[in-house]
Amino acid sequence: MPTHPQNGAIWRPDVTVACVVPQAGKFLLVEEDVKGRRVLNQPAGHLESGESLPAAALRETREETGWDVELTHLVGVYQWANDDGAFLRFTFAALPLRHDPTRILDAGIVRATWMTREAIAASRNLRSPMVLRGVEDFLNGKRVALDAVVSLLP
Repeated sequence: MPTHPQNGAIWRPDVTVACVVPQAGKFLLVEEDVKGRRVLNQPAGHLESGESLPAAALRETREETGWDVELTHLVGVYQWANDDGAFLRFTFAALPLRHDPTRILDAGIVRATWMTREAIAASRNLRSPMVLRGVEDFLNGKRVALDAVVSLLP
């Protein structure tokens, strides 16, 4: 197994999920505080133990935005790293179903917001390059059937 060059630990990327949720020419994003910085991201988060990728995407979207969504496709799988670590992100496309404006959002989430692709591209505070890439891949028609994402968990 490869080790981390700085500390000798076994290298394992964090597995995360995200949802690209379009509505009326805009996309659902979250504004969040990360290490003292205000950034924009899709509703996204870490896969939890015993959870399938689709279930994680639905949970994270609800917890971070108050929106219940229906997954329609897998848009892509993205690998990225920065000083915070290495990430393997499964990005899904989803349709918005219903919103609970009374839901208390996850810690660190300032608000959910809807933004155009142009506004996202112009932003200087995206959490990662995966945010814009997921939107652009969605707009360019990248779609993988959900049955390609298979959970063999008990």
